Amino acid sequence: MLSFSILGALQIRTALGAAEISGDLQRNLIQTLLVSEGRPVPGEILVEEMWGDDLPDKQVNALQAHISRLRRKLKSLEPDLAFPRVTMHPSGYRLTIHEGEFDAAEFTKAVRQAEAAGDTDDIATAQLLGQALAMWRGPVFGDFPGGTICQLACARYEEYRMRAMELRFEAELRLSRHAAMLAELHEAHSNHPLRERFCEQLMVALYRSGRQADALNVYRAMRQHLSDELGIDPSPSLRQVEHAILAHDPSLTKAAAVLLQPA
Repeated sequence: MLSFSILGALQIRTALGAAEISGDLQRNLIQTLLVSEGRPVPGEILVEEMWGDDLPDKQVNALQAHISRLRRKLKSLEPDLAFPRVTMHPSGYRLTIHEGEFDAAEFTKAVRQAEAAGDTDDIATAQLLGQALAMWRGPVFGDFPGGTICQLACARYEEYRMRAMELRFEAELRLSRHAAMLAELHEAHSNHPLRERFCEQLMVALYRSGRQADALNVYRAMRQHLSDELGIDPSPSLRQVEHAILAHDPSLTKAAAVLLQPA
């Protein structure tokens, strides 16, 4: 059994350790097939993804050569496998990925599971998302983002990561673990200064920790940043948290506060 990891630099692991994929074209090829998550990719799309504007002569032959090379590489890693991992279909080439073999698919599945669970079991949700977020070793594909399809996939998986962080913080705050989350919330807000939900969660955690002035300073800085960068005002949700802090709204200190429900 192989495992494929893209939440960080591309990795393929076997029971004996990591396998090397050499060459930019081969990495582009397998990354494109991976992010398609079992769906066939038309040959012309693969050619564009691999070579961009620098198209080779005899594109079909060049692509088939790289497909054959990838098949041989994967076969060498699974010599007992009866069928090739990469197969050709009427609509294109497909990489077979089994359950549990692809970290990005497992990660997005965990986020969807947490979203479906809502606030029914915050301890389980916090644990599930903590484990899922630990899969990330760095930016998707590391320093090799690839072509357009791979870049779009990077953005998609990164958005799932942001959502996972929000949902985990929500669960932790409902469990009254605001003090334990302060450092991570500060980091999330600093790294994503236009993500208003992180700002709201940080403000609530600060307020619950007896730091009302700091919570309001975070809001003022966010308001100024939104104005300077985007020319907009804070969202109604963010303003609601500020008003609740100013009014010492009792709901802010309740684990199930309405203000802490996902936006």
